[in-house]
Amino acid sequence: MYYKIFESHAQLLKALSHPKRLEIIHLLRDQELPVNKIQEMLGIPQANLSQHLMILRDKGVVTTRRSGKEIYYNLAHKNFVKASDLIRQILIEEHKNDPNADEFTHKMSELVPLTADPVCGMRLSPKTASYAKVYKGQEYYFCAAGCLAKFTNNSTKYL
Repeated sequence: MYYKIFESHAQLLKALSHPKRLEIIHLLRDQELPVNKIQEMLGIPQANLSQHLMILRDKGVVTTRRSGKEIYYNLAHKNFVKASDLIRQILIEEHKNDPNADEFTHKMSELVPLTADPVCGMRLSPKTASYAKVYKGQEYYFCAAGCLAKFTNNSTKYL
């Protein structure tokens, strides 16, 4: 019996073992999003995103809902976020004395949402943001590469 559980556990971890899929989980943390919004936020091709979403859907990490022509994605269980946060906490603790690991030298309490991505409005903190950009002396934070690219190409639209 345990072997089947361990096998299922390993398969689930395999599905989660890609940075873009982890980023998708991060994007869906507090919200349901349509495919086109996820693609826009990540800045990756539709075919690539579809492959990642299919893997996550097949392993029960995300669920879908159709509304007209739009397909919306949501996390299947809130514990996926808790698991991700716990792993991140382990990484932070593991690197707390490493002088070259600046991204790991903060506490989880510092990772709570404090600001919003100016493009998509996603709540995030400066420490959890995927990207940051200084524009006219002010620092802006972005959830993913697609939002950063949109801001860079037309910052006045989002301010």
